[in-house]
Amino acid sequence: MPDFIAQWLNQNDIFTAMTMLEYWNGLVSTVQLVFLSLVIGLVCAVPLAITRTSRNPLVSLPVWLYTYLFRGTPLLIQLYIIYYGIAQIPGIQETFWWGIFREPFYPALLAFTLNTAAYTTEIIRGAIMSTPHGEIEAAKAYGMNWFMRMRRIILPSAARRAVQAYSNEVIFMLHSSAIASVVTIVDLTGAARNIYSRFYAPFDAFIFVALIYMVLTFILVFAFRKLENHLLRHQRPISN
Repeated sequence: MPDFIAQWLNQNDIFTAMTMLEYWNGLVSTVQLVFLSLVIGLVCAVPLAITRTSRNPLVSLPVWLYTYLFRGTPLLIQLYIIYYGIAQIPGIQETFWWGIFREPFYPALLAFTLNTAAYTTEIIRGAIMSTPHGEIEAAKAYGMNWFMRMRRIILPSAARRAVQAYSNEVIFMLHSSAIASVVTIVDLTGAARNIYSRFYAPFDAFIFVALIYMVLTFILVFAFRKLENHLLRHQRPISN
């Protein structure tokens, strides 16, 4: 950080160069946690959603149970169970997995990924099920097999319908990431709590973090609006 910025920040008691560095580190932790959980959750949700649409109950029922479990229980409870429960698995502390899951970031990442994958699975499943029957019949008439229909027709069409609902899920996960601080992760909320306990200034600390969350939310809304316009550009009227 340049010296003149540090000197300017140190003119007040709360927003000093040191506290702003804490907020920055918390922002990096929040973005990493949310981004990784969303990416992994989306990759897992696509095959799960396709499996969920199967008419064979032996195939679709396990996915339904998974989505029902993680959509029916609070994310905070899921985080507690994974964070505290992994250590109770017999013999895990003698394996290489303990070197990973004893760090709070990875249990939180696992909980967030499983949660967002469950919601995203249902979002994509609904979009797949609402694919116009005429599009599928036309693809069959062209001689496309199931895999080709899914890759070229159904999934691209479902993506256009799901993008708006998925944007809400992304924003929800950003806001829900604030609970990561309960398992000692110093994210944005954790940084604000540390600064509050140090300076006894709750309004300054938490309002500043709320503004950061608002800025991140507006960035996501803008990005998804651009993506939605791009995916639905074929529906725009042709200008003369």
